[in-house]
Amino acid sequence: MMNVAIVAGGDSGEHGISMKSGKQVCLHIDRNLFNPYLIEIKGKSWNQVVDRRKIPINKNDFSLAIGNKKIHFQVVFNAIHGTPGENGKLQGYFDMLGIPYTSSDVTTSALTFNKSFCKDVVSRYGIDTAKSIHLYKNGDDSVKQILQTLSLPVFIKPNNGGSSVGMSKVKLKRELKDALVKAFNEDTEVIVEEFIRGRELTCGVLRTEGKIVSLPVTEIISRKEFFDFEAKYKTGLAEEVVPAKIPQSDAENCSEISRFLYEKLNCKGIVRFDYIFGGKKFTFLEVNTVPGMSKASIVPRMAKAHGWTFRELVTRLINEAT
Repeated sequence: MMNVAIVAGGDSGEHGISMKSGKQVCLHIDRNLFNPYLIEIKGKSWNQVVDRRKIPINKNDFSLAIGNKKIHFQVVFNAIHGTPGENGKLQGYFDMLGIPYTSSDVTTSALTFNKSFCKDVVSRYGIDTAKSIHLYKNGDDSVKQILQTLSLPVFIKPNNGGSSVGMSKVKLKRELKDALVKAFNEDTEVIVEEFIRGRELTCGVLRTEGKIVSLPVTEIISRKEFFDFEAKYKTGLAEEVVPAKIPQSDAENCSEISRFLYEKLNCKGIVRFDYIFGGKKFTFLEVNTVPGMSKASIVPRMAKAHGWTFRELVTRLINEAT
């Protein structure tokens, strides 16, 4: 059987969520086909997690020594949200070792992880994006730039990050400074976007059996001001309607845009495209190239609505990678 390393954790504020994703993949993987090994990555500490024991990974060849037996991996299931699994760093390492993985390659991962650069590319393909500015830490007067360029309210968030960590919705001028500090605590770059009124929709896409397949479009209804970290992972603070209750023609349009971007951005594995739908057009927000796979995550529910079990989804992703 194929040895599968399920890498999880990482070095961002999403470490805990990523570990939950990795554990769910490990729990549901088809053990008639695969031998799973859950690997927690945190800084320089890379270990297989077995109950409470940790067995170190040999980083020279990404192998595992258990007793007198050396385990090599035929494929890596990437469940790391944030750095180093979503921004291309880990992909480059596996490329050098010749080990296939379930997520997008170095170039696509690096591009899509940078929200501002990704939006620039997406807009060149004629897809609507929110008006925004890209700020750097210790740059010019950020508050002044925002007020000169954008209209309140705005969203302020780390440019390289996920799960809405460090994100704020700002309605008043006096709130800008604190929101910038919060975002810059998570990243040296910040993106500020004008608020767009509409419904938040998301669409999962993957390539399987030679075809690019879109999963049912889902609507996210947050009971908070916006779909922040707490709303994403705390029960009862958000509702995810799968499939979204929108006209079929709009759902098909959203799916078509998502499949188009999946191909143009050269995505691999399962990714999730997020939009604001104003009733007539879709405004692209961002793409998640390593979306959550935990119990609270949207993608497994999309797959279920499509007719796939979690196990089948995991099997398809591994088969596509190899």
